[in-house]
Amino acid sequence: MDSSRTSQTHPRMRLARTRSTTHCNTLQHIATHYNTLQHAVSHCITLQYTATHCNTLQRTTPHCITLHHTATHYSTLQHTATHCHTLQHTATSCNTLQHIAAHRNTLQHAATHGDTLHHIAALTLG
Repeated sequence: MDSSRTSQTHPRMRLARTRSTTHCNTLQHIATHYNTLQHAVSHCITLQYTATHCNTLQRTTPHCITLHHTATHYSTLQHTATHCHTLQHTATSCNTLQHIAAHRNTLQHAATHGDTLHHIAALTLG
């Protein structure tokens, strides 16, 4: 088309083009608004997921602390049991030594008594 013809465009055509451009701009604005809303919804879903995850962690934390406390208590009990077992072993060993000492004292007493009898016999028979 030559420029002289374009400048003489019919007013209805110019109005139609203006309406078409306005309509196109409106659709573009709606599409932009839709994309913004879609982005906001995605962001909202992400925030909701994060909040749910946070709530789960919040509920899990006291349970974790309780488990840690229980494990610490269990370790303490285990240490105490080991210590008790050591004391029991020591007591058994001590009782054995006490029994041996008592037996030794009995033998020593018998030997002393035997020496005394031997000495009396030597004096009497002597």
